[in-house]
Amino acid sequence: MALILQKFGGTSVATAEKIHAAAAKVIAAKTAGNQVVVVVSAMGHTTDELLDLAKEICSNPPKRELDQLLATGEQVTIALIAMALHAQGHEAISFTGGQIGLLTDNAHSKARIRDIDKKRIQTELDHGKIVIVAGFQGVTESGDVTTLGRGGSNATLVALGAVLGGVCENFTDVDGVFTADPRIVKNARKIDRISYDEMMELSSVGAGVLQTRAVEFAKKYNVPIHVRNAGHDRPGTWIVAETKAMEHVVVAGCALKKDLTRITLKNIPDRPGIVARIFTAVAEHNIVVDDIIQNVMDDNTANISFTVEHGDLADLKPVVDRLIVELGGSATYEKDLAKVSAVGVGMKQAAGVAGTMFSALAQAGINIQNISTSEIRISCTVARQDADRALQAVHAAFGLGN
Repeated sequence: MALILQKFGGTSVATAEKIHAAAAKVIAAKTAGNQVVVVVSAMGHTTDELLDLAKEICSNPPKRELDQLLATGEQVTIALIAMALHAQGHEAISFTGGQIGLLTDNAHSKARIRDIDKKRIQTELDHGKIVIVAGFQGVTESGDVTTLGRGGSNATLVALGAVLGGVCENFTDVDGVFTADPRIVKNARKIDRISYDEMMELSSVGAGVLQTRAVEFAKKYNVPIHVRNAGHDRPGTWIVAETKAMEHVVVAGCALKKDLTRITLKNIPDRPGIVARIFTAVAEHNIVVDDIIQNVMDDNTANISFTVEHGDLADLKPVVDRLIVELGGSATYEKDLAKVSAVGVGMKQAAGVAGTMFSALAQAGINIQNISTSEIRISCTVARQDADRALQAVHAAFGLGN
């Protein structure tokens, strides 16, 4: 008997009607002879609504209490899905992250999964039940509720796939992974198969289909993921291990990350250990840094610039203020930046990719403020106001449209 793990995002369970539709897909997998585990997100925009409510109460809510609040959204959905399955004649049981022993570290709002005790899930599956698990959440060893960050339900799905085995189906409101955001690039094309590495890079630079950590899990444990639309049964996009055929595609897709802020620390002492001190302090607050640039001055000082997502500024500013007191110098903040990226495993073997991208942006009259690369990615920081045009220009330059 095969095991299928299905995940339904918030838009796929936003109403009672959609919950019953999701339950029908679960039942179809069950009646086909499979054991089924279901991971769900909070209904519709519940998480955003809870965040807004929290900020009405407290402008900077404690992260532990925020996790306590946000985790309730998924708890509502798992119970409703279980009820829908019972109403359609199928035994089901729902669990929170804590109830299945999904243990995380102590990083509230951005926790990482450390372990999952599969015994309770496996026991219920062996009794013929459909198991529904709350995504996005876990508990620490001391029992505190944690959440896994935006898109964390995907991490729950893939982590369960890793410990239980089986194929992961990620149901969402789009047909799969596209060559660019189809809301911005109208002729973006659905990708049939994409490698873990390409999907990881796209996720890290703004593609919202899957959380980066979820793809990391999938690659590490070789868990195949099928991203598909909850509204129909047509095939979506398979995220799988890289094959030789994928190397013939130079650029698989493009992505856009908006709302970046660049922090520049000016007149910082230029001596060994200073940079380590700065970014260790930032990392201790679980803030993810994007591009880093260091310019050494003639007076034995340096200017160090780095970008973060705008949502991290509230946590970052106290850290920067403390560093300036300790090290001297000053700090400036430049908001309204964005980053456009092109990704493809074929870049490893191809020449001229950077030139094509830079020329496309130049022809569109878009100034490049910074460039960063990996083996399979090229990214350019641009003004926020140019973000959509930048994505459209790069996508067209690599001929990725329909």
